[in-house]
Amino acid sequence: MNSDSTPSPMLFAVARPADVVGGIDEAMAGLADLDALPPEEHVARFDAVHAALAAALADVDRL
Repeated sequence: MNSDSTPSPMLFAVARPADVVGGIDEAMAGLADLDALPPEEHVARFDAVHAALAAALADVDRL
């Protein structure tokens, strides 16, 4: 802790494995060209991104 008894933000920093971060980056990349897709394809893309993010979150629980 620092002099004013406030914990440093670094105290709570957690190292994340590269594969989890890469999985999140890859999932978010699925939204990059969303505006170029017809609206009827948006739901499938959102579902795929949601599934990938849920899997990455589940992997964090195993750290």
